[in-house]
Amino acid sequence: MPKSKRDKKVSLTKTIKKGLQFKQQLVGELRRCVENYSHVFAFSVQNMRNGKLKDLRSDWRNSRFFFGKNKVMAVGLGRTPEEEVQKNIHKLAAQLKGQCGLLFTNKKKEEVVKWFENYHETDFARSGNIATDTVILEAGPLSQFPHSMEPHLRQLGLPTSLERGVVTLIKEYTVCKKGDMLTPEQARILKLLNIQMAQFKVEMKFVWNNDGSFEMLGKTDDQPLSEDEEEDVNMEENENDDSSDSSEK
Repeated sequence: MPKSKRDKKVSLTKTIKKGLQFKQQLVGELRRCVENYSHVFAFSVQNMRNGKLKDLRSDWRNSRFFFGKNKVMAVGLGRTPEEEVQKNIHKLAAQLKGQCGLLFTNKKKEEVVKWFENYHETDFARSGNIATDTVILEAGPLSQFPHSMEPHLRQLGLPTSLERGVVTLIKEYTVCKKGDMLTPEQARILKLLNIQMAQFKVEMKFVWNNDGSFEMLGKTDDQPLSEDEEEDVNMEENENDDSSDSSEK
């Protein structure tokens, strides 16, 4: 007699053990990196994008980026003078708050800071981001859209109709105003219009050097994450769990 799939028993022990194993692996990787690299930077990320962070890892393939759970990374470095794996690195561990990551590198501190000061990548804004410009659409044809998209555009709030098979805006429409917190519909419309308002940027906040010195590099202003950015952070944490990633320039 065939067995019902509904009656299949699933053990959760392997999942629980796997999660602990990944955390232990991450802690071990961090401690090895402290021994192998001369500088450890704590950084924050504006407008988190998983794909952009992957590109950054490729650019800096001779260094190591870690973006995981702050408590686990702090354990890897050592949270107190008694636990720390190198002199004064517990001071860096204490700064792992909010949306942050670690960069291990042998490049000079000044070179790293200058490179990231000049680095940024534009991307499409998401729900919860702040509009950087006012976008107003004039009445008339929207020939960039196929006629099949007209119902979807109307659903997003655009006052459209089909005129001789052409998507047409029947009156002027303000998509967003500068300073607005974008709604999901506004973010979707901006993407359809190919208007990018978000800037992916990494800011170095603190650095620990293997001579035991520690210093603050930038202001600490933790930004709340949008739901989409939280999803990217979770994806990045999972990738750290899966491979204890490596990369750099």
